[in-house]
Amino acid sequence: MPEPVTSPPAPAPPADGRPARSPWPRFALLVAILAAVSGALLLWSPTALLDGGLSDGTPWYWRVPLFTAVYALGTVAFFPRPALNAAAGLLLGVQQGLALAVLGTTLGAAIAFWLARRLGRDALRRLLRGRLLLAMDRHFTEQGFRSILLLRLLPGLPFQAATYGAAVSGVRFPPFILATALGVVPVTAVYVAAAATAREPGSTGFLVSAGLIGLIGFLAMVPVVRAALRRRRAVQA
Repeated sequence: MPEPVTSPPAPAPPADGRPARSPWPRFALLVAILAAVSGALLLWSPTALLDGGLSDGTPWYWRVPLFTAVYALGTVAFFPRPALNAAAGLLLGVQQGLALAVLGTTLGAAIAFWLARRLGRDALRRLLRGRLLLAMDRHFTEQGFRSILLLRLLPGLPFQAATYGAAVSGVRFPPFILATALGVVPVTAVYVAAAATAREPGSTGFLVSAGLIGLIGFLAMVPVVRAALRRRRAVQA
């Protein structure tokens, strides 16, 4: 007999007896913030901002906060991270580009996590009921660091999907941010190195990086192909 599907418990009413505040105004504020940041980046592309601000001998004490801020906002606004990583490699080289790309990614994930948890968590938990939310919540809560680290290492998984999923769940902030900072290093390093060595397409560094990017793309397509095959078999059955 299948187990009954239960929903997350409803928030307890305030102790003073006043009715609980609706989560929807805060959720609307979250949507407005994300829309504003995304709109701003449509007008001023992060890669164009970085190219204009870092290509003319900008001192390092301006370079670090500028790149980190632009990269973090791009991460919050769903801007493709491979493009940001490529800009880091082209403009800053492998070592500094990798360090600032990881720093910007981590800061952007922290901002997105905080916004989603403070403004969108209550509303999203009301929408995502049943087995999916319960399983995700239990998994993230009990194995927060391991779960986030695995999601960051998996190629092809939307970065912000993992961020907002973690924010809606019960994972604590310290393991989330630590797993993010460690988990994004491998893929980020590949894209940064490929862009930094793109001027020498015959070099070993570029060939290795390009090969790893191809491998990442292949691994990202494996779950898609497997899901398509399962659907085809289900239709033919």
